[in-house]
Amino acid sequence: MRAPYGLNILDNCLTCPVREEHLFCNLPFAALQKLNEIKSTATYPRSATLFIESQQPRGVFVLCTGKAKLSTSSSEGKTIITKISEPGDVLGLNATISSRPYEVTAEMLEPGQANFIARDALLQFLREHGEVALRVAEQLSRNYYTAYEEIRTLGLTNSPAEKLAKLLLSWNAGAEHTNGPAQVKLTLTHEEIAAMIGTTRETVSRLFSGFKRKKLLELKGSTLIIRNKPALEKMVHY
Repeated sequence: MRAPYGLNILDNCLTCPVREEHLFCNLPFAALQKLNEIKSTATYPRSATLFIESQQPRGVFVLCTGKAKLSTSSSEGKTIITKISEPGDVLGLNATISSRPYEVTAEMLEPGQANFIARDALLQFLREHGEVALRVAEQLSRNYYTAYEEIRTLGLTNSPAEKLAKLLLSWNAGAEHTNGPAQVKLTLTHEEIAAMIGTTRETVSRLFSGFKRKKLLELKGSTLIIRNKPALEKMVHY
């Protein structure tokens, strides 16, 4: 079914054509049927806010299409983007399970669809389906290690150039690889990239210009092409 923003609504988890190995995808039939009953589907425009930092958790959002950025802010107004969420990600899981306020703000980077599951319905769902509860426990563990890696990157990486190189390599790892160089759809502004690596927009613009001069990467419109992965890897101290 067509929806606003040129999207195709995926309104039935049982017949979803794009199911992959994500937290709430490819579940056993009984669990998937129950999930289909307790979720509500909505589409969101770019810049729509799903939830905000410090808000009491209402439930989780399962991102079906589109991308969302997760960010946290200091009392002085400084913002750090902690993650770019992709289709299949479950947003607000930590807060919803622990009954603590959302630790980040979730904002759509592009038009997309998300399925909402209210907290009480989610907890009952996990009580009834042990396999799903185990998957949630595994996901929470992965979230912990992701947060640990982010702290290492921001706190122990010596230079903005190294931080940017590490970010580009992470995008390269998630890109589709053909016979040529990896190509990444760049949906973030320089200011948003700066918020991911803890620097300024001016620094990010300067680094991109330098990387292009050194032929480490190339930009064609919104497509980022990684030209020299080994050189980027040499810049990163793991």
